[in-house]
Amino acid sequence: MNMNEYQNYHESKSHTNIEFPYNTYLCCIPVDFDQVPLHWHEELEFIVITKGCGTISVDFHSQLVSAGDIVFVRPGQLHSIEQKEHFRMEYENILLDPAMLISGEQDLCAQQFILPLLNNHIRTETFFTPALSYYSEIASCIREIDQLCDIRPKGYQLGVKGRLFQLMYLLISNQVSKKNISSARLKSLNKLKMILKYVEEHYDEPTTIDDMADLTHYSKSHFMKFFKSHMGMGFIEYLNDYRLTIAARQLVSSDESILTVASLSGFDNLSYFNRLFRRKYHTTPGAYRKKTASDE
Repeated sequence: MNMNEYQNYHESKSHTNIEFPYNTYLCCIPVDFDQVPLHWHEELEFIVITKGCGTISVDFHSQLVSAGDIVFVRPGQLHSIEQKEHFRMEYENILLDPAMLISGEQDLCAQQFILPLLNNHIRTETFFTPALSYYSEIASCIREIDQLCDIRPKGYQLGVKGRLFQLMYLLISNQVSKKNISSARLKSLNKLKMILKYVEEHYDEPTTIDDMADLTHYSKSHFMKFFKSHMGMGFIEYLNDYRLTIAARQLVSSDESILTVASLSGFDNLSYFNRLFRRKYHTTPGAYRKKTASDE
């Protein structure tokens, strides 16, 4: 699993292949990373827990998951994955472009079922556990897709798409009663997505609490309270952590000087950057670059 795939909190990078937009990543927390921060993307996602346990949050709803559980994440939903205490969790992350399930504007299945499902107009469970009556059928579809992708016989893409449609059928035929999302909760989700996207696009620019309050049309104090209540940290702490993640990536992928890396990541003070970097990664930027290069 390439760590780059998860570090943007709104993931604009495509995870999938243009010709056949279906990808699987095998991940482990805390081996690959200590957490997958709150983020969102336009792909449809299934998270299949294979070993251990952890915590997954989808649109502000957090749940403890363990081996065998399957999590369904619609396009645009905010979600995160965190380690539970000292436990290790291995999981399979499946990402696919919803377009591969849609034939065109006249596609009845897409218009009546797939699109309403993806847009959350058809409600389903988000967390699938072995206690559900149809769990084994869902798990079987995913297992058969994995086998096809491992062996890749001629025409395996047809088999994958067929089982994906079967999976969509199982979700739709077992839809749950519709519960309207409160306007306040929907507003909070949209505001948070706006903030995360702004940071992704402007992390290298000077950004203040006042800027974010203006962006969200909140007062400064309300913005700070709103952000901390949903993210568990203050905005400046989050912004610096995001910038440090970008800096760590640039240290490994480029030969730019540490001063340049700090500047490109949004830090205009080298000593401040070095201090924060050491606090997060427990080493200096130079030592981090050397160690990562030697590990590869």
